[in-house]
Amino acid sequence: MAIEVGNGKWHGSVYGIICAPIDKVWNIVSQTKKLPQWMPMVERCTTLAGNEDEPGCVRLVSGFMFPQQDGERSWIKERLISKDFSSHSYVYRMEASNVGLDGSVNTLKLVDYGDDSALIHWSFEINPLEDVSENSLVDYLGFLYKSCINKIEGAIVAASTNVSSPQ
Repeated sequence: MAIEVGNGKWHGSVYGIICAPIDKVWNIVSQTKKLPQWMPMVERCTTLAGNEDEPGCVRLVSGFMFPQQDGERSWIKERLISKDFSSHSYVYRMEASNVGLDGSVNTLKLVDYGDDSALIHWSFEINPLEDVSENSLVDYLGFLYKSCINKIEGAIVAASTNVSSPQ
């Protein structure tokens, strides 16, 4: 039995330092169309409703986030709850999925770390799942999100290379 904290949700978070100015990091992590560039398990991200990257918009993320018994891709329908450019943060809720994370809320926040680097903090709260260990699920999500954080610098370099390359 998992220990439930406060609101009955399971909680976790990961951190990472990105060696790039906060605005460059924000440019990559805050745009739906750039998600596959820094989330290695995401193949596709499509806006389904609302204005892309504005609160209220709904996007469909698909890929291999969670292995499926039938070999199909994982999919998650997410709604952007809030986005604050001044604090470099956003919150989204997983509304429907084939991975069991419906109702989960994720927060991504950047902090200027000085010397042209940024601290990224990705936190999440999940509705408890039956027949799943809280520690195992929180650890797995932490591993997935940390692997994404580790890809951000490469995505920034690739984006700047693509911009400066002649067409």
